[in-house]
Amino acid sequence: MGSNFKYEVLKVCKQSGARIGRLTTPHGVIETPVFMPVGTLGTVKSLSPEEVAEVGSQILLSNTYHLYLRPGHETVRAAGGLHKFMRWNKPILTDSGGFQVFSLSSFRKVTDAGCEFASPLDGGSHHFISPEKSIEIQQALGSDIMMAFDECTSPDVTKKKAKDAMERTLFWLDRCDKVATGDDQILFPIVQGNVYADLREESARRTAPYAKCGIAIGGLSVGEPKETMYEMLDVLNPLLPSDMPRYLMGVGSMDCIVEGVCRGVDMFDCVLPTRIARNGTAMTLKGDINLRNAKYKEDFSPVEEGCDCYCCRNYTKAYVRHLITSDEIFGGRLLSIHNIRALHRLTAEIKQAIIEDRLLDYRKEFFEKYVF
Repeated sequence: MGSNFKYEVLKVCKQSGARIGRLTTPHGVIETPVFMPVGTLGTVKSLSPEEVAEVGSQILLSNTYHLYLRPGHETVRAAGGLHKFMRWNKPILTDSGGFQVFSLSSFRKVTDAGCEFASPLDGGSHHFISPEKSIEIQQALGSDIMMAFDECTSPDVTKKKAKDAMERTLFWLDRCDKVATGDDQILFPIVQGNVYADLREESARRTAPYAKCGIAIGGLSVGEPKETMYEMLDVLNPLLPSDMPRYLMGVGSMDCIVEGVCRGVDMFDCVLPTRIARNGTAMTLKGDINLRNAKYKEDFSPVEEGCDCYCCRNYTKAYVRHLITSDEIFGGRLLSIHNIRALHRLTAEIKQAIIEDRLLDYRKEFFEKYVF
């Protein structure tokens, strides 16, 4: 499976051990560390694919669960796959649908066979997704990277429940692996184990043999303190394969990306930058700013000095604030463009620090100026 994929480590930071890598896929090359914008339903909300590419995005994430429910994976297959359907010619990663089944469905029943759930779209029609079905849907979507079907647990569950979910995730992974065939798609297995170091270690050890050209870390950034997430990454860093990218699922704040790369993570995704953009929050390399604040009413400077995005090249804080407070769609669009670009600028700075073997120094400098 996935013979058209290759990962090369280009540079390892002598100070931190973080690395720059190159992941080759059938739809293009991704240089890591990388942030992946989320296009849940085959679109990054309010933006065109051209706009998403223009800000420097190398790969998008789309959602198996949502596309299965609407418009349906067979419709996407008939369109020639998700790349053609949404006119995005770069790589796409699809999540497995597991997290959405467990977090969004009003009714769900999880067994070793899979997950039965009620659709929130039509008054509760019943559906069933097994590991095999998840892969079938992702194969119809035609993504470059498919995610294994897993069971995610909240950080407040008992250790027994966390272990049961880890075991079920491993059982499902084996079933996913058996049906995830073909040279043009690769399966990323997912390490679980909640906030328990020994479970994380066991999960990493038993999951790694299934990893062909990438491995993911799931079940973090789901409500636990950030310090706990960093502790789990410290546990996993020496245990995960060093010759393939490590993907930390659902993480997209600047501080967590910096800390994650320092702990061996290469890939990140999150809806955060576009979601908070629509609420009027701009991400900057010095911290988030809420443009609804009255102090920006007559601030005619760019959203972020030094940013090269379309928003900052052409508009001011005052204008964007006016749009946001007037509920004009253009305001959320401008801040979405800016926020995605801000995260790509951050990863570019991180890469430069890795090249210069000074990532830990960069982290110190970053947090000296970053305001939470």
